[in-house]
Amino acid sequence: MRRILTVAFATLMPISAAAQMGQQAAVHGRAVAAEVKKLLDANYVLPDTRPKFDAVLAKGIAEGRYDVTDPEELVQRINADLHQVTPDKHLNMAYDPATSKQLAAEPPESGGDDAPPTPAEIAGAERHNSGLVQTRLLPGNIRYLETEGFIWAGNSTERAYDDAMRFLAGGDAVIIDMRKNGGGSPDAVRYLVSHFLAPNTPLMTFYIGSKPGQHTTALATTQAPRMVGKPLYVLTSGDTASAAEEFTGHVAGYKLGELIGENTAGAGFRNRFYPLPDGLVISISVGQAILASTGKGWEGVGFAPNTTVPVDQALEIAEAHALKRLASTASPEKRRPLEVQAAMLLARTTPVKTALIPAAYAGVYGERTVRADAGALTIERTGGGTSKLVAIGPNQFAYENDPGATVTFDVAGDRATALHLVRSDGSTADGTRTQ
Repeated sequence: MRRILTVAFATLMPISAAAQMGQQAAVHGRAVAAEVKKLLDANYVLPDTRPKFDAVLAKGIAEGRYDVTDPEELVQRINADLHQVTPDKHLNMAYDPATSKQLAAEPPESGGDDAPPTPAEIAGAERHNSGLVQTRLLPGNIRYLETEGFIWAGNSTERAYDDAMRFLAGGDAVIIDMRKNGGGSPDAVRYLVSHFLAPNTPLMTFYIGSKPGQHTTALATTQAPRMVGKPLYVLTSGDTASAAEEFTGHVAGYKLGELIGENTAGAGFRNRFYPLPDGLVISISVGQAILASTGKGWEGVGFAPNTTVPVDQALEIAEAHALKRLASTASPEKRRPLEVQAAMLLARTTPVKTALIPAAYAGVYGERTVRADAGALTIERTGGGTSKLVAIGPNQFAYENDPGATVTFDVAGDRATALHLVRSDGSTADGTRTQ
């Protein structure tokens, strides 16, 4: 989408900011409401809903509900009334004099979510790397990409995606974080998802107004390697919306990977921006988006994750799932470190109950000393470093700073009596408790 990076006007100036800059001015509430009524009657995606908007706005005008001069108050009142009719997350007003003026000076079709980017928008996309905000190399050669919007700026965006896709393609598994991605351009979604699909795979049909359906397919060629079949994990939240849900829908519909996190927002319509009097702008849903993989849209329902977990735990769970999958096909010498790392990640989200209290493991075991401090265990080798121990079994612990290394305790009664260390490379060491 051109201007809409999220379903909540992320690119429009917040009302408070506009006021601080001295741009806030008195509005004519009745005239604004009348224009909103007219635009919805002509353009809203669901014709059967249009009379309901007409009725609620006519009632507000008749009762003087919009007879206010403060733009913030007017925005809140009209948005509240519109959302009595529908929870449509793309339907919103905002106060942004600069955008309103720009839209008013442009051709009528310029407010669409697929309009070509302006020079200012291209510059903004370059400053934000087209919404690709972070890449990371995780243990097990898992490659991570965080996105905060599907920004499209033509060649500039293509270059940003090509670089990111080359990085991901070098991994054994991929995690794409959509938890803060509120949407954006279908062009950017197409560019990204094409790397996980065969060429020319059907993607979407968009129905905008009375126009014939517009069909899209995966790109025939990509500059970076395709990753068809590579283990893929997508992190979701209630803020994953609009175009981000399109990507999520392709992953779910074509079974490209696993969704981990929370149900997405359910913002499935296409939208267009329209200028309003007095520096106001409205986003109106004007089209429907249908997935080729399912023949369905996602308005009002979103996408449920394959694995439901709190949003702040989604990355650790995805890492663990990826490591376990990689371990299942790894050679014996590589399998154990992957399994241990996965167990440690899962233990961070769901702590493992140990057979004994931490203090019962504390002691000297030959050249290694185990200490208990505030309920946490550490292990130190004489002349060596110290590592925190993370419980992954009743009497088994992983080294936090050495993924793949574990120590298992023998227990007699209420105390540990010996330990058995297995290093990441498979070598071992034992120690009998002396203190």
